[in-house]
Amino acid sequence: MKNHHSTYLTFSLFLFSITFYAQSKKEIIPQTYVAHKTSELITIDGKANESDWKNAKWTSDFIDIESDKTPKYQTRVKMLWDDNYYYIFAEMKEPHVWGDITQRDAVIFYNNDFEVFIDTNGDTHNYYELEINALNTVWDLFLIKPYGISGSRVLNNWDYSDLKSAINIKGTLNNPNDIDKGWTLEIAIPFKDFRKSRKRNNIPSNQFYRVNFSRVNWDFDLENGKYSRKKNKKGRFLPEYNWVWSPMGVINMHKPEKWGYVYFSSKEVGSNVTFEIPKDEKIKWKLYELFHANRTFQTKNNQSAKSISDLEHSKIIIDEKEINPTIETYKFGWTISVQSPFTNHILSVKEDGKFLKKK
Repeated sequence: MKNHHSTYLTFSLFLFSITFYAQSKKEIIPQTYVAHKTSELITIDGKANESDWKNAKWTSDFIDIESDKTPKYQTRVKMLWDDNYYYIFAEMKEPHVWGDITQRDAVIFYNNDFEVFIDTNGDTHNYYELEINALNTVWDLFLIKPYGISGSRVLNNWDYSDLKSAINIKGTLNNPNDIDKGWTLEIAIPFKDFRKSRKRNNIPSNQFYRVNFSRVNWDFDLENGKYSRKKNKKGRFLPEYNWVWSPMGVINMHKPEKWGYVYFSSKEVGSNVTFEIPKDEKIKWKLYELFHANRTFQTKNNQSAKSISDLEHSKIIIDEKEINPTIETYKFGWTISVQSPFTNHILSVKEDGKFLKKK
């Protein structure tokens, strides 16, 4: 880790994003968005004045991370892309825009912030996190595996090579004497940083990424005109608000299998392009439900389940097709897998949570 952080991020450091609660029993359907290709030169100034930005559609408003509860301040996003960058424009309503963290790769969510999570191939491993506050202070990091998985690591010294970001404050920063309208954030994330080799063309034209966005917002105290996170009578910080684009059902952003789908259409802004979540992705959701159920089974029984029926499995029907996953155990792990009735691909999730697809 850089600077004053320890080698590994602890659970207390990431309290808001990795506190583990009981999995929501309500079925959660990820959000989808079609990002159109732009031919305009996008100037990263936090204002999104280009015509393609003006014509791009907004996402649905963010909701509370655990449920469909409406946050007290509106948050929404637009997206575009070209051959070099993935563009994101976020609008956050906020009557008091403040921030005091100026050191790169500090713990940005100790301020109000906006966060981006990207899994380019949907296997839930090797994904990217970006946090930015109203001062345009950046924390970018790379995660080998989600928190809580054996072998998980956070590469905090990893940086986007050519990240661009800019803030536009609709009001005055760190001024408690007025009421602000909010702040906007414009980001350009370079596709080249997602390449596994120098020669690989990884531009996701007419493909999708798994993506989610999170906004962290704190109640505040004022002392001598200075903002800070609010504390209770015992001197402990009050819990933050977590507002997200695609619902998680639990206070934990680090379940990539629940993130939304961003489809990168090669068509220009305004084109009538629809995106339907592939049926194999729906099977994947069910495999991850079984994955988490088996991890719970292991905790209780000190061993993996031998059969899907040990996990109180009921019949799984997806688009009128019955699927019957199996679990295979071996000396150092286990795999839950099924053959897709839609594509005949073998879909599986390993004991470390990695998703695999074989033709």
